[in-house]
Amino acid sequence: MNPPEPVRVFDEPWQAQAFALTIELHKQGRFTWTEWAAALSTQLHGPDHGGGGERYYAAWLAALETLTVAKGLVDTPALATRKADWAHAYENTPHGRPVAL
Repeated sequence: MNPPEPVRVFDEPWQAQAFALTIELHKQGRFTWTEWAAALSTQLHGPDHGGGGERYYAAWLAALETLTVAKGLVDTPALATRKADWAHAYENTPHGRPVAL
């Protein structure tokens, strides 16, 4: 008898990283679970929510970005610059190689 297949919670590594960052910021006291739930709910119930795992974690990331800006953990221009740097890095990384900034 074969063991059961493991359940995949995350489809992509970035989803696990966004989840872990959220947990760590909460542990550091940067925001409460009530604040987090409100930010995520706003994203999930927004006009762009289409359901499904990919959309769920896109909403998760948007909530995390919104909350970190609102809490002053990062400012909007710095966040935009970092996102642009990542986009440039992964667009210019050969397939199969890790993305590095």
